[in-house]
Amino acid sequence: MPALQLLRPDQADYGQAISALKNALRGGELTSEAKTSHSVAEVVRGIIEQVAKGGDAAAARLTSELDRAQISAGQLRVGADALERAHREADPELMALVRRAAANVQAYQEHILWKSPPPLERGGRRLGVRYTPLRRVAVYVPGGRALYPSTVVMTVVPARVAGVKEIVMVSPPTGGEIAPLALALAWELGVREVYRLGGAVGLAAAAYGTETIAAVDKIVGPGNAYVAEAKRQLFGRVGIDSIAGPSEVLIVADDSADPSWVAADLIAQAEHDPGSAILVTPSAALAERTVQLVEEQLAQLERGEAARRSLERYGAVIVTRDLEQACALANEFATEHLQIITRDDDACLARIESAGAIFVGAHTPVPLGDYYAGPSHVLPTGGTARFSAPLSCNDFLKVSSVIRYGAADLAADAGDVSTFARREGLTAHARAVELRQSKR
Repeated sequence: MPALQLLRPDQADYGQAISALKNALRGGELTSEAKTSHSVAEVVRGIIEQVAKGGDAAAARLTSELDRAQISAGQLRVGADALERAHREADPELMALVRRAAANVQAYQEHILWKSPPPLERGGRRLGVRYTPLRRVAVYVPGGRALYPSTVVMTVVPARVAGVKEIVMVSPPTGGEIAPLALALAWELGVREVYRLGGAVGLAAAAYGTETIAAVDKIVGPGNAYVAEAKRQLFGRVGIDSIAGPSEVLIVADDSADPSWVAADLIAQAEHDPGSAILVTPSAALAERTVQLVEEQLAQLERGEAARRSLERYGAVIVTRDLEQACALANEFATEHLQIITRDDDACLARIESAGAIFVGAHTPVPLGDYYAGPSHVLPTGGTARFSAPLSCNDFLKVSSVIRYGAADLAADAGDVSTFARREGLTAHARAVELRQSKR
């Protein structure tokens, strides 16, 4: 049986199958893998309460229990010498690669950084906006097999570009110590405050603060179900980037696309296991050939079985009436990654309204965005691209309105303001304006 289901417009269950797939990705089956059960929510709630009340001692005790590490309250912070040593001993080629990728991310983030415009002036009134960087941010870095150097770059560099002065790294000391690569990355990217704390324990410590760790304003970074639930429960006390689900790609392609490339792109996303990979195309020939080539390529890959599991559950090739319907489906799915491979990519791009990151053209595969191009790969998933955006330097800025009136300007507007306030029954509001008029 092929890993990918092939859906054609002439099938009786065509619309139903598409709806089922969309529901599985948006708030349904697939995203539930990133959500949490009642028991996980209760465990996380208990951890947060213990850390909030018990500080360093509770954080150390829970870390020792959950991460198989003997950590005392005095060992939560990693010393600068350990960070420098890890960097010195790290693979120099990898560090050079990180440097190149970080330079690309920095250049892009500096290009899109919000800058305060000149104030709007109406008479003597001056109305403006001020962007101020967050003071202190925590980046969560998973340990072990889940440590991805690219994600550290994609979270730390945008915060640094925004002007965040204090960037904290929190990572689990599985077996007793944080992964040396995480420590090396911290040093390379200018992070000097690193804590041996994992999962909900680390996030709770960062959000509430302890005797050792000053509380942060925002927490970003990926993690497992416990990390996702901790973010959910801590949101409001601190800001968060998102509660992300498994990775996704949707490819809009016509018969000009190379089916071997399309197959490779679908498998690459499914490799995350779980991961969703969908092709929508008006070309039945491309659809059929892609299904065949996926089978051939899966057999040749080291992680082929993992990718097959994802494709069987969350993959599809959907044949559409035309390219316009393909783009409409792309907007309905609102996926994390969207690829466009057509004869007229710009015309297709103009029809797209909802996607986390859009990769335009046959020579723009998703891994460019994952590692190197510049935009952060921390993206909205599960259909949330309908209302959410990729993580960027601007997510580390606070926005304040700035309003300045003189006496004459207040006098000109006072009547309208006072009337509005009294119509709403807020007489003290009206009086605050009227008193100033009585002094003129």
